[in-house]
Amino acid sequence: MIHSVRTALVGTLAAALIPLTTSPATAQQPGGDGTVDFGQHLQPIDGFGFSQAFQRADVMHGAQGLTPRHQREVLELLLNRATGAGLSILRLGIGSSSDEVYDHMKSIQPTDPGGPDAPPRYEWDGDDGGQVWLAKEAKRYGVTRFYADAWSAPGYMKTNGTDANGGTLKAEWQRAYANYLMKYATFYRQEGVRITDLGFTNEPDLATSYASMQFTPRQAVEVVKAVGPAVRRAGINLVCCDAAGWDEQASFSAAIETDEEAADQVAVHTGHPYVTPSDQPLPTSRRTWMSEWSPNGTTWNEAWDDHSGYDGFAVAEAIHTTLADAGASAYVYWFGASVGATRSLIQLDGPEYHVSKRLWALAAYSRFIRPGAVRVAADSGADGVRTTAFRNRDGRRVLEILNTGADPVRADYALRGAGADAGDARGAVYRTDDTHALSRVGAARVRDGRLAVELPARSLTTVVLP
Repeated sequence: MIHSVRTALVGTLAAALIPLTTSPATAQQPGGDGTVDFGQHLQPIDGFGFSQAFQRADVMHGAQGLTPRHQREVLELLLNRATGAGLSILRLGIGSSSDEVYDHMKSIQPTDPGGPDAPPRYEWDGDDGGQVWLAKEAKRYGVTRFYADAWSAPGYMKTNGTDANGGTLKAEWQRAYANYLMKYATFYRQEGVRITDLGFTNEPDLATSYASMQFTPRQAVEVVKAVGPAVRRAGINLVCCDAAGWDEQASFSAAIETDEEAADQVAVHTGHPYVTPSDQPLPTSRRTWMSEWSPNGTTWNEAWDDHSGYDGFAVAEAIHTTLADAGASAYVYWFGASVGATRSLIQLDGPEYHVSKRLWALAAYSRFIRPGAVRVAADSGADGVRTTAFRNRDGRRVLEILNTGADPVRADYALRGAGADAGDARGAVYRTDDTHALSRVGAARVRDGRLAVELPARSLTTVVLP
């Protein structure tokens, strides 16, 4: 889908043009008796987010030709709560490189100051690969959750002498590394952006050709104890450990939880589902976030459901599984916008941009399920229909219904709890599928505590109730 103002405003135009009646589905199959209990609270929701690390924020800001008007349209698509995704978490990359070559993240201390006990020699350019600009823009859209994460320490702090290709943090540099991370947060505070969450490692179970640093779970525990007190004194949540697989993260979380001091320091446990999926809870009672993922794929893909595994439908399924089965409190996609054969939500193409249905799959959740919401108990009562439900702080109730089947379904839900069964209500129905991009398609009507919803085949339906 080549960009246009029409694309950016598709949801708003659809809401204005389509009458508030539920649209008919053909050859409907009975959906069974589903239930949603708004009084049975499950995990809290911290938000949905994205990253523009590795200089992708700079590209979004025009480094490769994106025009100012299109920069604003891309920001609207990612951050506007009325017409875009309304994403509420921005993940920032803490640099470790000594240079500014594209796709590197420059360190705030690119050269060895003379050892771990030497006076530090920090450098700050006020730009940070475009991330300062983006963070300020995100703040204007209402974002308050800024997660800063380090892929690696600078090479001179590590056993292999480079920020790439794995290696681990030298023990004698732990305290200096903690100060380094806190200085990064201080620089952002000077720019008017408060870092709320901070991680000292990314995918410690992998060694990669780009910025990477390895830890065993036991080594990570020791760094948690070295870094955690400084992070806590600054009023920032310490995050760990962003393992590349969810099962792999479980090993890190278990190691942290068995060490009383470390367990007390880590506020949020984070993992990625690249190696193993985020389909079960992590072994902790603390908040858990899915903090990075995009599907594999070799080409740019704008489709909703082409069975490639990196289309919009695949993203919708992954979000559902992460929230419903893993019980995660946040879902942070990888790049919001990038270049080439990217699996990002938006492709940046010189002065132009293109939008994938992956954006609208995420937007169906992020626009309506706001920070501070809580997931509630929900069951579709039908094979192939997957349902999650949420209650926002302002009382608005949201159902996300994914029909994975090849036939349309009429789903019926009994609504319970929080006064849901006390009378009638009227809300809105939004659809995301091959021909809709989070478009409003009708009205949701609750009568005597019951809701009926028509679900086209292979579609994501969002119901928003007062």
